[in-house]
Amino acid sequence: MPVTDADVLETRLEQARRMVDHIRHGTSDLADAPMVNEASVYTDPVRYEREIEVLFRRTPQLVCLSSELKDPGAFRTFDETGVPVLVTRQGDGTAAAFLNICPHRGARLVRQESGTARRFTCWFHGWTYANDGRLVAATEAERFCGGLEGREHLVPLACEERHGMIFVLPTPGMKLDLDAHLADFAPVLEGLRLADTEWVKSDVLPVAANWKYALDTYGEGYHFAALHRQTLAPYFRNDITVYDRWGPHYRVAFAERGWAEFVDKPEAEWGIRPEPGGVHYMFPNVILFVGSVSPGKTYLTIFRHYPVSVGETRTHKSIYAIGGVQSETHRAEVSAAFDATAHVVRTEDYVTAAEGWRNLTFLPPGATLVYGRQEIALQNQHRAVADAIGLPLPVAAPHRQAAE
Repeated sequence: MPVTDADVLETRLEQARRMVDHIRHGTSDLADAPMVNEASVYTDPVRYEREIEVLFRRTPQLVCLSSELKDPGAFRTFDETGVPVLVTRQGDGTAAAFLNICPHRGARLVRQESGTARRFTCWFHGWTYANDGRLVAATEAERFCGGLEGREHLVPLACEERHGMIFVLPTPGMKLDLDAHLADFAPVLEGLRLADTEWVKSDVLPVAANWKYALDTYGEGYHFAALHRQTLAPYFRNDITVYDRWGPHYRVAFAERGWAEFVDKPEAEWGIRPEPGGVHYMFPNVILFVGSVSPGKTYLTIFRHYPVSVGETRTHKSIYAIGGVQSETHRAEVSAAFDATAHVVRTEDYVTAAEGWRNLTFLPPGATLVYGRQEIALQNQHRAVADAIGLPLPVAAPHRQAAE
């Protein structure tokens, strides 16, 4: 069933009720106990290689939103997992993915990042493929005298589209079961109305840190008062969190300072709008943030974290106007929100992440770190990663399930 304004509003109200109750009683969603983790989970090259193989080659990868591949012939390349991938919108409206490799001699077939084309011609020898992967023409094919068998089609990759997003499995021959991967998190993603968005701006935020160390900063507000004392702390409290988990995925929201006035007001006067909100983590590497660095404005920002090496990460950041761009003034506002968030991440979160990760490399073998009860999202995120790659962490402390 399509998600309605009433559905979105009820979700927001449910979050707001829990948040206001926490403000009223000085409580928060917390893990039942701290969690100790080995520092080597961020520095061990063997563990890193296992993560690349399982999490980035065998797990569904978000390539783009459906709105970014809107019309037949639209395409984009995707290289962030290390595998060259080409994703296209075919004539029948479906999305398809292939290895971005010409079967003739292995050259890169499409060199542009994005565009529109019904056919792709290899720059090396001019072999041409339709955007459904079929070989259309091989230059001087008659002189091959055979040898084209098995090269009449680009190598396909599993590709599925759901909830306004396009996913690919970068490894040929693998089956993509997106419904199983998203499971009960799917309705939450549907509520974000990702199909009803318009891209405004993108950039890459590099950081000299392990991808999990960079990812950690998005899941807890405990650091707001110290690290973000001049940027986020004036607007958001660092001591109150509303957290929900769906398998390896989660949603977390932090208390806005202005919400304290809701404690003594009836719900009808809260002014909650039918807009999605919160930080949504989609396993293994995606953050979907609905909101802004200041209250009262809502945009969709997506952060996709891709490891380059055990101690280097590239975060692909994009911002979208929910409901589409309404005017050039609106576009400028969304673009400014992108710049403000990127500034916070670059100059505060990622400076700290780079320093911290480097420090971990000097710790003695067996050294540990601790995630407090208020860092519940990080606790479960690390356990989900460890379980997926078959290298479990310490026994999980009890935690709140979304359905409980």
